[in-house]
Amino acid sequence: MAGGKVYSFQEVSKHNDRNDCWLIIAGKVYDVSPFMEEHPGGDEVLLACTGKDATADFNDIGHTATAKELMPTYCIGEVDASTIPAQPAYRVVSEDVSPKPDATSQGTWLTMLQLFVPVLLLGLAFALQNFAKTRTE
Repeated sequence: MAGGKVYSFQEVSKHNDRNDCWLIIAGKVYDVSPFMEEHPGGDEVLLACTGKDATADFNDIGHTATAKELMPTYCIGEVDASTIPAQPAYRVVSEDVSPKPDATSQGTWLTMLQLFVPVLLLGLAFALQNFAKTRTE
């Protein structure tokens, strides 16, 4: 690690493009800019991990031992943990929750309308065709 420098989350977040890409993984800051073209998953994967703590993303992929051995090469310091925003709170919704009555009735109306409009158009086309035939006879 280069000098043990400590960066704020905001400072690390500014480095978020192909030519200047920094990531936070396990409290450490990595400048992966030189690795962008070599990354097996492509540079889009790395760019998607900027502006947040990418530790979970890194661990979920299941990187090889070789990939983990390369990490110190790109480490430029640590992130100040006090500057990392709190993780968003997610509300868990039970699977057995039934839809609201309004949503069900609205869905029924939309389904009926989707069926009715084409039938109405076909009926109008048929009536217009028959009207045209009777006028020419």
